[in-house]
This record gives sequence, C-alpha cells and structure tokens, in this order.
Amino acid sequence: MNFDIIVLGSGPGGYPAAIRASQLGMKVAIVERENLGGICLNWGCIPTKALLKSAQVYEYIKHAGDYGITVGKSKHDFKAVVKRSRDVAGGMSKGVDFLMRKNKITVIEGEGKLARGKKLVVTDKDGKKTEYTAPHIILATGGRAKQLPSLPIDGKKIIGYREAMTLPTQPKKMIVVGAGAIGVEFAYFYNSMGTEVTVVEYLDQGLLPREDKDVSKELTKIFKKSGINVMTGHAVQSVDTKGKGCKVTIQNNKDKSEEVIACDVVLSAAGVTPNTEDLGLEMLGIEVDRGLVKVNDHYQTSVSGIYAIGDIVAGPALAHVATAEGIICAEAIAGHNPSKLNYDNIPSCTYCSPEVSSVGMTEKAAKDAGYEIKVGKFPFSASGKASASGAKEGFVKVIYDAKYGELLGAHMVGSNVTEMIAEIVTARRLETTGHEILKAVHPHPTMSEAVMEATAAAYGEVIHL
Repeated sequence: MNFDIIVLGSGPGGYPAAIRASQLGMKVAIVERENLGGICLNWGCIPTKALLKSAQVYEYIKHAGDYGITVGKSKHDFKAVVKRSRDVAGGMSKGVDFLMRKNKITVIEGEGKLARGKKLVVTDKDGKKTEYTAPHIILATGGRAKQLPSLPIDGKKIIGYREAMTLPTQPKKMIVVGAGAIGVEFAYFYNSMGTEVTVVEYLDQGLLPREDKDVSKELTKIFKKSGINVMTGHAVQSVDTKGKGCKVTIQNNKDKSEEVIACDVVLSAAGVTPNTEDLGLEMLGIEVDRGLVKVNDHYQTSVSGIYAIGDIVAGPALAHVATAEGIICAEAIAGHNPSKLNYDNIPSCTYCSPEVSSVGMTEKAAKDAGYEIKVGKFPFSASGKASASGAKEGFVKVIYDAKYGELLGAHMVGSNVTEMIAEIVTARRLETTGHEILKAVHPHPTMSEAVMEATAAAYGEVIHL
C-alpha cells in the first residue's frame, strides 16, 4: 500500500502532523501500536489533569466552610477517581479516531520499523508483518519514563507515571523521586487524597528546579505547608523492596549523611527517555545524538524523506511542542516554507495547585546573558479576584529589558496561571514592549490583571501595592 506520508506514532505530534498533511491534499497513513492519542491523551496530559481536578474538587469540599458553605463529612472513592480519569482518556482517544476518519487518514495498528527504500514494516498483534511505502515518513514515537539505576521500575513497588495513574489501592505512604512537573503533579494529587508524600529532588533549588528561583521557593513553601515532606539536594541511593513495603535510603548531597524512609510505593518521576530503539535508524544511517534524532529546522533527518518530531528530537518534551513541530513538518513536506519554531518562546505549565507557568528567560538567565533588566512582581494576595476566589497564594513575575522594553520572560504561581501564560507568549511573539502591556487595559476583577500590575511594578507605576 502506497501513501504520500506515513506517520509512525499517533501522539500529540503524530496525529496533528497527519491531519495537517491530509488538509494539504496528501494521502496519509498513521501507525499506532497501542491507543490513538499516544501517551499524552492516554497516559499523560489528559488523564493526569482529570486526577488533579478530582483532588481540587475534594479540597474545595474540605474547605467549603471558608466560603460560607456547610457540607457533611467528605470522603473520596479512590477507585472511582481513577475510573473517571480513565474514562476521560478513553473519550479523548475516541475523539482522535473520529478525527482520523473525518480527515480520511488510514489507521494502521501495529509496531512500525523503518526499512530500506522508504518503507515501513508494521508488525500487528498477531505477529503478521506488512510492508508500506511512502516518499515521506515522519517518526513521532514519543518517550517513556526514564529508568534510574537506583530505581528499577517493577510496576508494583517502584512505579512510573502509568502505574501511578491506575494503582488499585491508594498507598498510605509514597516517595516521589524527581521534582519536575510529573513528580510535583503526582505529589499534589496523592497528598490531597490523604497519602503521606515525600518528594526527593537531586538539585537543591527547590521544587521545579528549572523554573525561576522565586517560583521554586514559593511552590516549595506551599507544598511544605500542605504537609508534603520536601527533600531537595538529596538523592536516592537504593530501594529495598523485600517484605510488604519499601525502605528507601536517601543521601544528603552536601554532607553525605543518609536516612532510611519507609513507604508503600516509590514513584520514579526523573524524566523521559526517547523511544528511538528498534526503529531501524542505524540501518538507514540516520544520525542520532545521545538517543535523540538529529533534524533540521523542518524536522528532516540526515536521510532524505525521513523526518522526526516530538520527544525523540532535541527540545522540550512537551505535547504542545510536538504538535507545533508536526504541523511545521507536514507543511514543509507539502512544499510550503513554514517559519521555524522559536524554542525560546515555549510556555511551560505544571498543573498542581496552585499552578505554575512560565515562558522565556528567568531572572538569572537574563542577567547571565548581559541584559540590564527591570523586574516586576505582583502577589495575588493584593488581587481582588484572588481574594474573592480564596486563591491568594502565589504571584506574577515579569522581566523586561531596561533599554528597549523587550519582554524577556514571565513566571507565575497561582490559580489558573496556566491559562494566563498565553498572553505573554503572544506578546513575545508580537515583540510587545512593557509599555504596551502596561497600557493594554485588563479586565477587572481578574487574575490576569496581575500581568499588568507586575509590569507596572517593573516600571515604578504600580497602583495596588
């Protein structure tokens, strides 16, 4: 069977690439070994947000009295919470199936591997191999949980994110290794549900250590206040899984002292590894650097007609990045000349409560780059909408170039800030200056006013501080 394009992988990079290619008049097939939508829709972005929403609702109920509402004693059904998450994921996967049919894209079930001559060999669940050909093949195979030598994932006592979403019973004690977005989100969820949670992070800045220092400090303070044991600047040396639970040996990176903490389960949230094995890359001579496929600005590999996008190429391992890359790739194949993706303007979002979002340079990065900067910070404790909502934790921080007013970066902690960051991304795309943000009238009362107020603070014109 011959196609114009075959896409290997139907995640947030693969299926948008397939749809865009079909829109541009090409005959498209997409190969998926598991569920349409890939990790994001089935085991990542979407089902985790369903779990987090359940945790947020549970917390609202527990604090209903703060809003003048009286309710009976609240409790949660852990299995029902997990089921809702899986139902949401199933619905989204069916939505991708609908989009494939709507756009006349052929869905091929099985595991694909490159072959010589612009071919892809697909092995189905029964072991049957079928060969497909196309002048253009897009690799969008995504990533999986990173395995650490000290944390061999067994799926029972030492788990990855997939198992963390579907545990049959709620653990009483959990250790989360890694304080990036995945670790922080699960730590928030399980703590809200009543599990005793310890977060272990190798770097010492705080939770989300790649965010701006002020953000890490604020979120760490909030998590500790909620009862989470945060151990930054520590490393897991070993896990003893003999017996009923786990005994985790944790070392302080500075003084090398060790302590052993008992728990029911350990969640390894130390990052993502690209799925580039067994694709036939070496056979075709496709260049790879430390497991990541090397590509140009339009995602063509070192071999003509073979492309790669998403978690298997250099750049942030984020769903929205993969989607943007897939669309650019499809448009380039169709003969268009799409603009290359600006990786300096990619928003980062973490969906714990309060949420965290950011884009652009941190304060330290801006100083290290030699900028003279203006920094403005507006706490939500001074926001009327935040006070009315009972969500006064956090702040908005903006960083401007003092000379030209360029918006270098923004960093937020607070309720719904993952929705607010799009304003900054768009402003940076349009090369908006600080004075333009300041003079753009923001609606009152809203959380988004904090962007204007933080900008005003940067320029010494803040009204509400």
